[in-house]
Order: sequence, then structure tokens, then C-alpha cells
Amino acid sequence: MQIRYCGALSTLLLAANCVLAAYPERAIRIIVPYAPGGNIDITARTIAPGMSEALGQQVVIDNRGGAGGTLGADIAAKSAPDGYTLLLGSSGTISTAPPLYPKLGYDPIKDFAATSLVSNVPLVLEAHPSIPAKTVKEFIVLAKTRPGRITMGSSGAGTTNHLSGELFQSATGTKFIHVPYKGSGPGLVDLMGGQIDIFFDQLSASIGFIQAGRLRGLAVTTAKRATAMPELPTIAESGIPGFDASTWTAILLPAATPQDIVLKVHAALIKTLRAKATRDSFARLGAETLDSTPEEATRFMKEDLAKWTRVVREAGIKLE
Repeated sequence: MQIRYCGALSTLLLAANCVLAAYPERAIRIIVPYAPGGNIDITARTIAPGMSEALGQQVVIDNRGGAGGTLGADIAAKSAPDGYTLLLGSSGTISTAPPLYPKLGYDPIKDFAATSLVSNVPLVLEAHPSIPAKTVKEFIVLAKTRPGRITMGSSGAGTTNHLSGELFQSATGTKFIHVPYKGSGPGLVDLMGGQIDIFFDQLSASIGFIQAGRLRGLAVTTAKRATAMPELPTIAESGIPGFDASTWTAILLPAATPQDIVLKVHAALIKTLRAKATRDSFARLGAETLDSTPEEATRFMKEDLAKWTRVVREAGIKLE
């Protein structure tokens, strides 16, 4: 009986190892917690083909917008830890949402297993061409003559877009009407249509519209100018010293995902990010590709979460 039991146990362990070794056996989804058309969505669609090739299975995009990205992130955190559901996490869902939403349904660090960082993108303060301001300084003067009348779109309450706008108001003494969307895609449509006045959007999602003259870029939010649009000044050099904000992304899995699977996804992602075609695609969008170990990505997320928690607390930013 003991021999048969051990034999059965060995068979089960062998079967389990075979299942693990066979991963992936079907399509994999990347949850994008925003509507199609925005920076996070574009980032996911940029890396999906390369990851599909590296993993030997189709990698599909599953847009789950709502609640400033926290709805999709919560779905991903609670998904089966089998490697078939990934999350394209970002500064919005991992770093800025937690201090703004104390009752989040997920822990941004404990509930996810990181693979690697993916990209870093500057935001751009952009306006509808009808706004009579061509520089940040001119816009601040205009906004102060229209207190509470300038409408500012965002990809959702609590997102990096929203928080950057709140910091701008705090730093300049201006006051906007916040109009949240389920992603920057719908917000950009309304911005170009003149339904809203300004947007702090990721350069990757807006660069084409700015270059086409459909939107007016005033400045980027990073400490240095963006290589894709070096003609745009930074907000810091436009009279608000120290202003620095950007959007980073990372591929995450549910925390209980087996390490072997995490490492397989990591290897596929790194191969994709180091491909010239991927780097060129991100460069055209004004984005910088990043790659890291799971440990480095986790450490980065912890540090960024601490940074934005401190910023939210010191600026006294609260969601209405």
C-alpha cells in the first residue's frame, strides 16, 4: 500500500510539473484598466505582438476601464494565479491610487508579482487650439482670470493624469473643473472636439494629435525635455521649479502565480523590450523602454508608491 501511495504521489507531482512546463497552452490576456486609445492601452498593444511570438501563444488585450484604473487592477489581482491573466500596471494604479483611495480592494505591492518595468512616458499639458495661450505662463494668467471655469479632463479620478493636474493647480494657484473619463482615449476625443479645455496626457497618446495641430502642447511634465518633441519646454523651466511627473508601466501577475511562470513571462517581456522594433515603436511615441528584474521592479514600485503617498499627504490632495 505504501509503495502504491508513493507511486500515485509521484505520478501527481509529475503531472503537475508537466502542466507547469507546458505553460502557456492557451491565449493570455493583458488587462488594461483603461479604455482603448490611451497611453496604457497603446503600451500594451505595442508589446503584445512580441510577447505572443516569444510565448508561442496569442496575447490579447482586455480593456477594463473604470474607477481611475482601479477596477481593472482589482480584477487582475483577484484572477486565477495561473499565468493567463496579466496586468499592465502603471503609476496610476500602483502609486497614486492607494493614497487617494484608502479602501482599495487590492494591495499594490502584496497582491502582485512583478516581472519587469516596461516604459516611462512624460505627460504633456495640452489644450484645445481655441484656448488663447501658447505658453504655460500665458495659460496660468488666463486660468486665473477664469477661476473654476477651465475644464480639465483626465483618464479617471486618482490617475497620474488627474494627480498631475492637481499638483499643477496647487503649485500655480489655479482652479480647474475636473472631468474624469474611463481612459484618456475618450478624453482626447472630447478635448479635440472642444468639450473640455485642457488635459495632462501621456505624450505617447497625444503626440500625433499635437503634431497634426489638432491639440496644442504647452509643456511636458518631466524634469527633462522629451526627445520625441524637444521643442516643448518642461513645466519646471516654464516657471514652476521642481515639477516632475511621468507615467511608468510594468507587467504584473497575481501574487500567488508560480515563480516558474513569472520568470517565463519575464523572459518573454525582456526579449520583446530589447527588440529594435519595440524600442523604435516606443521612441516614436516619446516613450523610453525600461527593463528590469522582478526584484528591481518591485523595489521601484515601493519607492514610487512612497513618493506619491508623501506628495498627496503634503499637498493635501483629496478626491471629492
